[in-house]
Amino acid sequence: MKIAIIGAGNMGGAIACGLATSGEYKAGEIVCANPSVGKLDALKSRYEIISTTTDNLVAAEGADMVIIAVKPWLAESVIKQILPVFNAPGKMLVSVVADTSFATLRDWVSQSECQPAIFRVIPNTAISVGQSMTFVSADGAMQEQTDAVIGIFSKMGEAMLVDEKMLEVGMVLASCGIAFALRYIRAASEGGVELGCPAAQAARIVAATMKGAAELLLQNNSHPEQEIDKVTTAGGITIKGLNEMEHAGFTSAVIRGLKASAGKIV
Repeated sequence: MKIAIIGAGNMGGAIACGLATSGEYKAGEIVCANPSVGKLDALKSRYEIISTTTDNLVAAEGADMVIIAVKPWLAESVIKQILPVFNAPGKMLVSVVADTSFATLRDWVSQSECQPAIFRVIPNTAISVGQSMTFVSADGAMQEQTDAVIGIFSKMGEAMLVDEKMLEVGMVLASCGIAFALRYIRAASEGGVELGCPAAQAARIVAATMKGAAELLLQNNSHPEQEIDKVTTAGGITIKGLNEMEHAGFTSAVIRGLKASAGKIV
């Protein structure tokens, strides 16, 4: 399968890296287009199998799947620029553009001779290292096309098929959520420095601890509180620390942050 990625910014570049390191593609099967040659050169220098071009239509021609990874205000013009690609049947249009509905995307491709299967995909930047939590929603797709998209993104982490209305929640929990998790790591690392740990060592300790906590939940299929109970003894240092964080509004702050990102706080 040939995949074209339009846009080599933070997300488009991360997807290109994830595809290149998945071991599933040969030279010429991943093409990335971007107006900035510098970003393309950086990708090409890291992954020889990635082909690059500054011409969006050239990138999309012959591709089975076209991934749109540009800023929202550029999406319409980019999609209309590559419309001739969708005159052939069986094409897949994958949008990672935020806040752009199926109805809008379908309107933008309405003039093509054949209507492509359209997917809205919400990954996070950990896709570059094969560890994304990715949400996928489909419109006008055959089952084998949906399976193909899920399969591709499952090679770069975990992929979940959801209704379009759930994409906003997925974006907040996973796409925005990676920044929230990183902010906790930064805060805990700073606390470690205050306790006397060198900064780089503290950051590595906290990151490894977060990775271990996540694996406990994923492998045991357990609730966070179950795992917390295993390390909190009556009168112990862990419960004292947890209670102090709650007194400072830890859980409330996290929930308010999520709701703010979702536009639910006015």
